[in-house]
Amino acid sequence: MHLKDAARAITRYMKADIPVMMWGAPGIGKTDFCYQLGQQTGRTVIDWRTNLRDPVDARGLPVADLENNVARWLRPSDLPFEGSDFPEDSIVFLDEINTASPAMQVVAMQLVNERRVGEHRLKKGVYIIAAGNRQSDKAAAQRMPTALANRLAHIDVEADVDIFCDWAYDNQINPMLIAFLRWRPALLHDMAGQDLRAFPTPRSWERTSRIIDDEDDPLFLQMVTGLVGEGAAAEFIGFVRTYRNLPSLDLVLSNPNGAKVPADPSARFAIAVALAHKVTAKTFEAGMNYIRRLPSEFEILFGIDAVKRDTGLSHTQTFVDFSTRNQEVMIG
Repeated sequence: MHLKDAARAITRYMKADIPVMMWGAPGIGKTDFCYQLGQQTGRTVIDWRTNLRDPVDARGLPVADLENNVARWLRPSDLPFEGSDFPEDSIVFLDEINTASPAMQVVAMQLVNERRVGEHRLKKGVYIIAAGNRQSDKAAAQRMPTALANRLAHIDVEADVDIFCDWAYDNQINPMLIAFLRWRPALLHDMAGQDLRAFPTPRSWERTSRIIDDEDDPLFLQMVTGLVGEGAAAEFIGFVRTYRNLPSLDLVLSNPNGAKVPADPSARFAIAVALAHKVTAKTFEAGMNYIRRLPSEFEILFGIDAVKRDTGLSHTQTFVDFSTRNQEVMIG
């Protein structure tokens, strides 16, 4: 399932206090997703990487209680055990759990199933989310012991271009990149190539967005290749050139019925997203008039993306008319 559906499923598991394990390929956003879920539910997220830990980090250090002639275990400071200052409704995020040592996975069994490690018990409202890559992803993941797996609900998550673009609008990702992935959604995440050092993922595309302003640098192609691999980089560079040769957006908005309409499919995706990124309440109607000169799928792309970027546009008559024309898509 994609991450939006995963959020719904995990929220329901959370209400039932059923710990969950998210499985997915590298770079699709599992870690960021957990933090976003924490924000949405008002919970503090404690990122506790089991692959960087030893059992003593969860059990604590033994100290002598000479008065009673026994050993006591000092409570770890970075887990929301009873007696800690962490909120009652924290999320313990066990990221990369299936790359942890066998000893740490045994510790996780007790933490997940009994909500304690030794004598230290989690606070009542604490929720546990684990995440990791699959063995098929060649990401150093190990087979999860069945005793641990059976203590968790399991969700397989995958990259989704609509989810990524929603996130991209909220995080000021370059619209050129959004337009490219709208045109080539299969390149959002692709591990099919021979070189698994650099390959396209939501994470590597976000990093590519940070260097787009360096496109005039002679090393720009090599820089992008170093992030997303050779094939995806070549396609993206070609798309950037197309994007830069679009008709002036100001001209389009001032003369929507006369401005040139591109024939190339990639240019049509580019101008639909570029206009969606630019229009305001005053120019939304002009942008819509122009984009309606293209096939209907570009009108839908423009209208939905424009409102995702600026929800205030949904209150305009232009959007009401757009929704009426495309009510089957809007309802779906």
